[in-house]
Amino acid sequence: MTEDNKTKKLTSYGDKGFSQFIRQAFNRHLGYAPEDFTKPVIGICNTKSEINRCHSHIEPLITAIKNGVLMAGGIPLEFPTISLGEINTSPTTMLYRNLAAMDTEEMIRAQPIDGVVLIGGCDKVTPSQLMGAASANIPSILITGGPMNNGEYEGRTLGACSDCRFFWQEYRGEKVNDQEINEINKALAPTAGHCMVMGSASTMAVCAEAMGMMLPGGAAIPATHNRRLEHAVQTGKQIVELVEKNITPSQIITRKSLENAIRMLMAVGGSTNAVIHLTAIAGRLNIELPLDLFDELSRTTPFIANLRPAGKFQMEDFFKAGGAPVVLKELESLLYTEELTVTGKSLRENLKDVRCSDTYREIITRFEKPLHQEGGIAVLKGNLAPNGAVIKPKAASKELLKHKGRAVVFTSLKDLEERIDDPELDISPDDIMVLQNAGPIGGPGMPEAGMLPIPQKLLKQGVRDMIRISDARMSGTAFGTVILHAAPEAAAGGPIGLVKTGDIIELNVEERVLQLHVTDKELKKRRMEWKPPSYFERGYTSLYQKHVLQADKGCDFDFLVSNPDKR
Repeated sequence: MTEDNKTKKLTSYGDKGFSQFIRQAFNRHLGYAPEDFTKPVIGICNTKSEINRCHSHIEPLITAIKNGVLMAGGIPLEFPTISLGEINTSPTTMLYRNLAAMDTEEMIRAQPIDGVVLIGGCDKVTPSQLMGAASANIPSILITGGPMNNGEYEGRTLGACSDCRFFWQEYRGEKVNDQEINEINKALAPTAGHCMVMGSASTMAVCAEAMGMMLPGGAAIPATHNRRLEHAVQTGKQIVELVEKNITPSQIITRKSLENAIRMLMAVGGSTNAVIHLTAIAGRLNIELPLDLFDELSRTTPFIANLRPAGKFQMEDFFKAGGAPVVLKELESLLYTEELTVTGKSLRENLKDVRCSDTYREIITRFEKPLHQEGGIAVLKGNLAPNGAVIKPKAASKELLKHKGRAVVFTSLKDLEERIDDPELDISPDDIMVLQNAGPIGGPGMPEAGMLPIPQKLLKQGVRDMIRISDARMSGTAFGTVILHAAPEAAAGGPIGLVKTGDIIELNVEERVLQLHVTDKELKKRRMEWKPPSYFERGYTSLYQKHVLQADKGCDFDFLVSNPDKR
């Protein structure tokens, strides 16, 4: 047990006794007797927000967590932190992920709590909470709000937001009319919860479970299911045990447990965003996860979860099939199973009794009979992205995975928006679209713009996919032959910023090659003509642009990683 709440992390008044006296006076308002604060005090990191609809349903879960804490003999006290919702945040939530991580870390550090429950949901909240908790390093456990239920339109299962993108593309191609798109819009996000495909939110939840920071099975339970309330109660109970045993994130988040999370990422065809987030979480504990490691593990991890956008099913189905524990059980021979988890037991012990019914083998296949022999993400390198870029081959068009084409360059998001549907745009289906200045610095914040829209004139011709390259990200719900996170980015002087329309680019995913066929002499000439972008002059965005690391380093701030000299 830690020291009495009355004496820990005292506010500074220059008089220790007075600090204790005034704290006790004010804390009486909470309804607890002074002796109650000798029990474990559990902070509940609350990201509830009515603007962030993925978190609008969290209040009953917080109540359930509190009940669990009380049942286990602790004192639960919730506190607010930043809530990030992808749809209602300008220009992008990724700009604010590090701010949310700082908020989480500092509030954990500043307040007199013994342990913390992290509760969130939407894409950037889970990684930001894990980053902050890793740095604060007191007993911590993660729970999410859970995925939405499936949507439906005329007998077709809908998934947010893979079908947001699919049907909007069909609408732009004039295959769906105004009335149909409106009816589809009504059905895309039918319940509380985060996106119900294997997008970034679902991906980070299953990765957190694989690395041991979430109770088994928690990632896939639908937001509306009674099992999620039960899971919340158990989470509240478990954080008290973690405090009593003094089990901290640094004991759970290790190089080995992070490799387990990467194996999970590859096996479920998860979001490319997880590459950035896992790297950032690792960096908080002085663990390096080079891009080559992601590619190495992808090469040796079978793709066994048949989930959209790379597969057929959605999180509601994944839950029925047993969720992350079943995937981990199938991967067991590849995992580090002696790693500690928030259950207080090893991963091997957690998986001991896990079984998968043959009824659901189309959703989670056997290790010996995977959907694909390799995992869902590949890392590309070449003179166009010397520090690496990523692609989801299983969500791409097979015929485009080996291709040479002419570059058609857009110099910014504004340029893209203004010219993409110009009937006079010189572009063909065999061309390669390149978006510059949409990375961490250039975006700013690396927006989810990497799935460049197909020009409308090509959509009308029936074209539904082209190779697209950028220094941006894309949503984990997105699909297509899209190459992302080109590093260094254009705004940092990376080669992607030197590409000109008409250049020839070669892609070979099997060989992991992304090559710009321009001579070194010509590139040197272009580099001398290149001018760095202007920065924001004030506020958080200015801080972000001056201190954010590149995508291959996790896009954390250089002053927040555990050992900045190694970055």
